[in-house]
Amino acid sequence: MTIIPCRVLMIYPKFVPDSFWNYTEACELLGAKYPAAPLGLITVAAMLPKHWDIRLVNRNTEPLTDADLNWADLVMIGGMLNQQPDFLNLIDLAHLHGKPACVRGPDVSSSPHLYAEADFQVIGEAEQVIKQFIAAWESGERKGVFIAEKFKIDVTLSPMPRYDLIKFDHYLFMGVQYSRGCPFTCEFCDIIELYGRVPRTKTNDQILAELQALYDHGYRGHVDFVDDNFIGNKKNLRTLLPRLKAWLEEHDYPFEFTTEASINIADDSELLQAMKDANFFGIFVGIESPDPETLVQMKKKQNTRRNIAECIHKIYGYGMFVTAGFIVGFDTEKVSMGQAMIDFIEEANIPVCMVGLLYALPGTQLTRRLAKEGRLHKGHDLMKVEQAGDQCTLGCNFDTKRPLRDILADYKAVLGHVFSPTAYAGRLSRLAVMLDRSDRRRDLPDGDVRKRLGGIDSVHKIMRALPEVREPFWTTFVEVAKTNPGALRYIVMLMALYMHLGPFSKHVISEIDRRIAELDGMPPVRATGLVPLTHQDAV
Repeated sequence: MTIIPCRVLMIYPKFVPDSFWNYTEACELLGAKYPAAPLGLITVAAMLPKHWDIRLVNRNTEPLTDADLNWADLVMIGGMLNQQPDFLNLIDLAHLHGKPACVRGPDVSSSPHLYAEADFQVIGEAEQVIKQFIAAWESGERKGVFIAEKFKIDVTLSPMPRYDLIKFDHYLFMGVQYSRGCPFTCEFCDIIELYGRVPRTKTNDQILAELQALYDHGYRGHVDFVDDNFIGNKKNLRTLLPRLKAWLEEHDYPFEFTTEASINIADDSELLQAMKDANFFGIFVGIESPDPETLVQMKKKQNTRRNIAECIHKIYGYGMFVTAGFIVGFDTEKVSMGQAMIDFIEEANIPVCMVGLLYALPGTQLTRRLAKEGRLHKGHDLMKVEQAGDQCTLGCNFDTKRPLRDILADYKAVLGHVFSPTAYAGRLSRLAVMLDRSDRRRDLPDGDVRKRLGGIDSVHKIMRALPEVREPFWTTFVEVAKTNPGALRYIVMLMALYMHLGPFSKHVISEIDRRIAELDGMPPVRATGLVPLTHQDAV
């Protein structure tokens, strides 16, 4: 059998610069370049033949050079919707250098027509079709589309990611994936369209092997389970968490974990305790709206018939803080939505709130309904991101039932309050009262980048960077140091995130003011006192 070598340049596109998730200033404070490494690309890299030579360039952390492209036989690119502008540019760049481009990832799977200029498309979960692509390439084919049957991948056969391709010092945290899919039916969500409603999990041994690989590479610190709903398959998860706890004990707790889960996790005290024992410290929860009618309309029934604030407080009692997602722009919203959302966030004491405008994502139930109703904006069939932004600055790509101006005004009111220094610091103070870290170890392992986030020194750096936070942040820091020192480093970490969230919220508010002015027929004027984003567009 002839072995045919291939030099593969894997490229991770730039995220849009004005994004909620960049956390650029917090990265700089800790000496990192970006929050997370591209787990999808290094997983695909592990599926390629061992005799292929692979390089990885993350455009968010390092430059892409002509030498990189000249070296390659094949350029492979993978990414998400918020990377689409750079993703499409990279295809053209590869062709300018005479290199074929192979594309994959969620945005390719959702909108393959946008990537028609690519030489190869891998649509869906790569495990099922990557061998067909490899065979086609090695037989000399230089074009092709490879479509995986949906929801059929056995993730227990997914390979160990190529962590050796990662420059660990570039990132705040590492990721592992335990499951794919979510059992719920949220109308606006594309996860169930891409990965199905029956969560498929890796084996316990697989996950522990991946953690061991990170450990063997010398990594210590924060590891995120990137699952879209970590508790989607509770039966399997209950067997993993005790094994995870035992592995941590054997290795002297080198990692702390975060993940994303649905709010019904609060119904299961046994599971919360198991996650606490396995050293989880944070959970992202999709709350979306405090209005029960709106939750029913969006088919997020798991959030109804419960006091969501009490559920969040219960999670705090297990030593895990909650960050949350909220959406403005649903059909059933009332005129008081903005204030209701503010009141809820304050009651729940949620520090970091990802508040966005409703955006009809490709292939979702929401997009299909709006298309049927004739409400999607012109060009919805393309679903192309025409400008840099995310759901914070784009969104409402359809005719809203409530006046768009009122939706934008509510959105502005929520952002203006939630990310005011006083309100943010107040929620941190109240969170610290509820966050039970009393029986957790306080020392971070050697090599954990978060050790650079020293308490008082970091707070001083934050206050120097943003003078408006000086009084409220210092008051909170002193209170928490006295009353709950075990929670202090998490409170300081959340203060560090504000270095991005504060300026970013002001940037978004200025964009909202511009759009409102356009609706009013006035010349667009940047609001007085609002500052633009300060972070640079990483190359």
